[in-house]
Amino acid sequence: MSLERRPRVLLADDFPDLLTAITRLLAGDCDVVGSVADGDALLEAAERLQPDVVVVDLNMPTVNGLEACRKIKKANPHIKVILLTAERGAALRGAALAAGASAFIEKHTIADHLLAAITRACPERQT
Repeated sequence: MSLERRPRVLLADDFPDLLTAITRLLAGDCDVVGSVADGDALLEAAERLQPDVVVVDLNMPTVNGLEACRKIKKANPHIKVILLTAERGAALRGAALAAGASAFIEKHTIADHLLAAITRACPERQT
C-alpha cells in the first residue's frame, strides 16, 4: 500500500502486550494512530483522531467493545470497527455484526485475519 493510502487504525485493548504485538503486526501496512486501554478513552480517541478503523477488544473496562462499537458507529458511521475476542461463539459474532462491526476476530487468529479484515473494511485505502 502506498503511504498516503494506508488505513489509519486506532487500537483498544486492556493488555499492553497485545497492543504492542498488534502495532508491530500492522506496521508495514497501516498507520496506527493511537492505542487505548479502556472504553471511555476509546470513545474520546475515536472522536478526536477520526481513524478509518477501530480495532477493539470485546471485554474492555468502563465501556465494553459492543457498546463502544454502537456509540462509535452512531457518532461516526464512516469509522469501521473490528471487534476482537478471546471467546468463541456464533451468538457473539451475531451481536458484533448487529452492533455495526465490520468484522469479528477471535484473538488466537489475529495474525492470520486482522490485516485482511482491515483491508476489506477499507477498500478505498488500497492502491
